[in-house]
Amino acid sequence: MKSYVVGGAVRDELLGLPVADRDWVVVGATPEAMAQLGFRPVGKDFPVFLHSETHEEYALARTERKSGRGYKGFTVYAAPDVTLEDDLRRRDLTINAMARDEAGRLIDPFGGEQDLREGVLRHVSDAFEEDPVRILRVARFVARLGFRIADETMALMRRMVEIGEADHLVAERVWQEFSRGLMERHPARMLEVLAECGLAARLLPELKNERAALERAADAGAPLAVRFAVLCWGLDEARIEALCDRLRAPNEARELAVAAARCRVLLEVKDAAALLELFKRADAIRRPERFALLLAAARLAQPELDLSLVERAFTAASSVDAGTIARESPQDIGARVERAREAAIRGTLADK
Repeated sequence: MKSYVVGGAVRDELLGLPVADRDWVVVGATPEAMAQLGFRPVGKDFPVFLHSETHEEYALARTERKSGRGYKGFTVYAAPDVTLEDDLRRRDLTINAMARDEAGRLIDPFGGEQDLREGVLRHVSDAFEEDPVRILRVARFVARLGFRIADETMALMRRMVEIGEADHLVAERVWQEFSRGLMERHPARMLEVLAECGLAARLLPELKNERAALERAADAGAPLAVRFAVLCWGLDEARIEALCDRLRAPNEARELAVAAARCRVLLEVKDAAALLELFKRADAIRRPERFALLLAAARLAQPELDLSLVERAFTAASSVDAGTIARESPQDIGARVERAREAAIRGTLADK
């Protein structure tokens, strides 16, 4: 039985990047042998174990054979006769198909180290086309590393889209890769790759001219929900909801993008009633943190916007003490609070 560090840990070490987690492949073992050594089984679809002390993942070497459409359409074979090279061959890119043995020796049967030096993303084998999520992974690596895609790999990605293999993407895995791509250093490059291979037209048909704003968001270190709102800037609610359903976007990202669609036209208003309507639509008084994210997204999407008046008006409206008004009289509390907030906003406008 032999263990090897594989995948991203080897890649990042060679790139001089910090290695956060290490994954291991075990060759020549059985699940029973792993259990006897104290490893705890955690894998559902194939044998994966946690080390009792380091809690790092150890997976038995395996091969996969396509048996259906999409991510679940695989038959997994994990047995002592599966070699390390067999296991590495099923991986997506050559830069992710390297290993180190316990003595630190690099094992690189598919030329990943050279591709790292040359800045190339190249698929390992035709098994690449068996999992369409790999298209998104390649796009994400372009956004992260700035590498170019080998011509033969881009051709294969286009073919996967053309024959409909990408139509069987599992939405939860799409969001996992897509959101990670949005958080990379150059997320717009991910969109460029998806457009070039044809997947953007099928997966993201609503999105048009968002790349410059998305790069500004990345430069600013904006959080994921803000980057997604910037990506959706200019879309109406219906298109945003359709996109979120397709991507299985989480509530935080969905809600901020929808709030932006509802409030976008009111961000340039300069009268008290309209500003109060903005705060109501955004639920700003009750959720000031989300409103702050909305304004951050607005600044990134439309740098020409001057939101200083909106911020001053919001501070004034927030200063109204609804509890004091309620204690004065139990009648028409909501209406009186709104009038007080509008008056406070009006005072801010007068002081401008």
